[in-house]
Formats: sequence, structure tokens, C-alpha cells
Amino acid sequence: MLSACSVLESDKIDYKSAVKPTALEVPPDLTQLSRETRYLVPGASVTASSQALNQSGQALTTAAAVLGDVRIERAGNQRWLVVGRPADALWRPVNDFWKENGFVFTLEQPNLGIMETDWAENRAKIPQDFIRNTLGKVLDAFYSSGERDKFRTRLERNPNGGTDIFISHRGMVENYTDSQKTNTIWQPRAADPELETEFLRRLMVKLGATQEQSKAAAAAAPVSKISRMATANGQTVLEIDADFDRAWRRVGLSLDRTNFTIEDRDRGKGLYFVRYVEPSADKGEPSFFSKLFSSAKADVAPLKLRITIVSLGAASTVSVQNSVGAPDNSPNAQRILKALADDLQ
Repeated sequence: MLSACSVLESDKIDYKSAVKPTALEVPPDLTQLSRETRYLVPGASVTASSQALNQSGQALTTAAAVLGDVRIERAGNQRWLVVGRPADALWRPVNDFWKENGFVFTLEQPNLGIMETDWAENRAKIPQDFIRNTLGKVLDAFYSSGERDKFRTRLERNPNGGTDIFISHRGMVENYTDSQKTNTIWQPRAADPELETEFLRRLMVKLGATQEQSKAAAAAAPVSKISRMATANGQTVLEIDADFDRAWRRVGLSLDRTNFTIEDRDRGKGLYFVRYVEPSADKGEPSFFSKLFSSAKADVAPLKLRITIVSLGAASTVSVQNSVGAPDNSPNAQRILKALADDLQ
């Protein structure tokens, strides 16, 4: 129990071994979806580092003396950073932050403000027994915690000219498929808000805050918000006790945490354009070798949907639309709203 409670201490997080990523067979609803070509710049691929090379003597980082422009906001079990700097000045330091923590990226889209890491293992979770302490450096590759993590970071400009930074976690766990423990499958596990908070705190330090400031901000008391399912004009909706700005942030973070890929957003119209794949974890996922020799076809293509947020003064409603903007009251849409409601509590 003491070990579990201290998992977020500085010596309990170690993703350094993730620099050379290993393949991880995951359910199709958690794999990275192909990029839309309409978001890509023609020609060579665009990365934060290549953008930096084109800057003529203009530094993208901000002096470490600036401490008062970074803070953590919290609503329920969700937290995000609010930074008083433009998003283009934060892309490079945030990108460097993840690399310094041992991660590599599978997705970098500066035009959308989204970066996503590969699946990585927290090596600090592996028991430090006598055998591993003796032979660990020689046989370290044979040790595994049975868990993998990936993180998505989203930078979004806020109305005050600054930037909101959201970090969302997705997790997988390796489980045995039989009593003889001969085969395993990777299955989704719940997002870890405490792990998200720890990386937000560390990012605060990267952006200029002190360790004491970051710890105090992360430990701030929660702000309770309530969400509930309801019906409006014959359609299932989600009601949130929050104004539009707060509802927009919270829904966006919840989408990042679940089986969605945000393709685009229009804050003025309260719209998130997303891709969604119906979860299939309950059906079980075949092992790597089963997939290698199997001729089964891939699951159905993901759905393209719109998540719309409408302000009602001090409250907001969230509903689902199909790809052309018509109300969607299908079972999938209701499951999406239920998933959002559960995460917003």
C-alpha cells in the first residue's frame, strides 16, 4: 500500500527506457488514426524543430524569471495549465519537456496544437528485487511492469491571449487469457488523473515555476462541478453546471482521455470535430502472433461526429451531431455522452 501511494514521487516515474519504442498490439479503438491530408502542409513534414530552424534569431522559450504567468486550474478530477504566453511560443518547450522525460512522439501537429507520445513503460513500477538488482543491467529487457502509458498534449489559445495546456493519459494493461497463463492480451485501463497532474506539475517547473509553487498549485482544493444526462427536443444531451468557457475546456479534455481523435475545433460555434471508434476491449484482443497469422479483416471504419456545446448562461449543454451537423440520437451517441458524463464527475 505504501508503494502504491508513493507512485508519483520523483523516483517513482521513469520513462527513460522509452527512447527506443517497442511495438505494442492494442485494440483497434486505441490505435492512432490516420491523419487527414487537409491538415498537412504540402511538401516536407512539419515539426517543431524544423519550425525553430526557420526562426531568425527569435527564441521560442521564455526567460525562467517569469514565474507568475503559469497556473493550474481544476474542475472535479480534471486539471490543466493556463499560461500567459502565446501557443507558438510554448510548442517547442512543451515538446522538449516530453523528450526530456523519455518519450518519443507518434503525432505532432503544430497547426492543431496536438502532440501525442508513443506507448511507453514506467520502469519505476518494476519490483527492485535481489535478482533484478544483480542482473538487471544485463537482462533488463526481460523485465516488464505489464503496463503501458501514452500521453496526449493539446495547446489551445484562450480568450485572454494566453494558452491552455491539457495533458491526457491513456493506459493499457497486459492480462492473461487463460488459467495456465500461457497467453496474454493488452486491454485498456482507466485514465490516471494523478499521473496527468504530476506531469502538469513538472511542466510548470519546465515553464519557469519553482518546485514549491508547482506542488502548491497541484494540491489546490477541487472545484466540484456536476453533470447529468437529460433530454431536450427528443434528443439525449449532457447538462453541465459550468459556463461555456469552462465546459469547453472540460469536454475537450474528456475527449482526449477517451477513444476520440479531435480533427478540428471551432470554439466560436462550440464544435469539436472528432473521430470515434466503438470500444471493442470487451471482445478481447488477439495476441501479436495470432494477428500475424490471421486473415481476419479490420474492424469497421471510425465514425466522424461533431460534439456541440451550447451556453445557457451559468450552465451548458453538450450534444452529438453526425458528420453533416444533424442531431444524432443513436446508441453510439448516447454512449459517448455517458462516457463524457462519467469523466466530468
